Amino acid sequence: MDGKRFAGGTSKEEIESWLEENNIKPNEAPVSAEVGKFDFEKKTVMLNSGYEMPIMGLGTYSLSDEECYNSVTALLKSGGRLIDTAYMYGNEAAVGRAVRDSDVPREEIFVITKIYPGEQFANPEKAIRDALDKLDIGYIDMMLLHHPGENDVKAYLAMEKFVEEGKIHSLGLSNFYVEELEEFLPQVNITPALVQNEIHPYYQENDVIPYIQNLGIVVQGWYPFGGRGHTSELLGDSVISEIAKAHDVTSAQVILRWNLQKGVVVIPGSSNPDHIRENLDLFDFELTNEEIQQINELDRHEKHDWY
Repeated sequence: MDGKRFAGGTSKEEIESWLEENNIKPNEAPVSAEVGKFDFEKKTVMLNSGYEMPIMGLGTYSLSDEECYNSVTALLKSGGRLIDTAYMYGNEAAVGRAVRDSDVPREEIFVITKIYPGEQFANPEKAIRDALDKLDIGYIDMMLLHHPGENDVKAYLAMEKFVEEGKIHSLGLSNFYVEELEEFLPQVNITPALVQNEIHPYYQENDVIPYIQNLGIVVQGWYPFGGRGHTSELLGDSVISEIAKAHDVTSAQVILRWNLQKGVVVIPGSSNPDHIRENLDLFDFELTNEEIQQINELDRHEKHDWY
């Protein structure tokens, strides 16, 4: 498929034609021409599952129970509505408690969680029920496979059954790239609504992102600031710092805005309420094409995690 023609949103006919050619079945919800397009006024993106998802939020990786509860609470109080957690983070219960304790209506909050290879993929129904019980928020907005592994198709097919029951609204994948997707997608019935991968200025996935978007699948980036041990270097990069100075914003805001303008949903992690608020304040400035290109030229193809 032509990346330039399809990137940034695909039409109903283009998506359905490709899915039919490749024997991939979409969700029951009708495929909209708006799928994959970022609405910068509403700060949401339409998923192929028919649900809207916020385009920026909070990642909770490495946050302890109390830190997680306080961070999610700060996010919701600051207007953020997207929360990313996982079984392996050990904080699903804290996310659920913060959501339940919030004054924000449940239907305005979008919670993503993940199940992990090994025991969870081997017994996916139990893993899914455990996540529902820990979160205790009625339903899960989106569940992902944390990364490819033995029984990943079995686990995904189990998640599909919970979609049919209304307990999960949308499905997705994490740490799946072109080769993995080409093997995986023909084996499942519901096209993933999201693929979540490591994306930052030193590892940009400029070939992978359009490929995923071409399928009518939204891309979400984790480690937007490079991950542990790399954040200081990335935020202090002279190119990014100069762009931040020109817009009177922070380097973190520049990186997050760069992602959004590439059509990548951002979920930066933080336990600092001020940083959480700052990471949501991305709509009073816009990067120029020249600035986007300057950041694109920082790509080192430097992956910072093993996934």
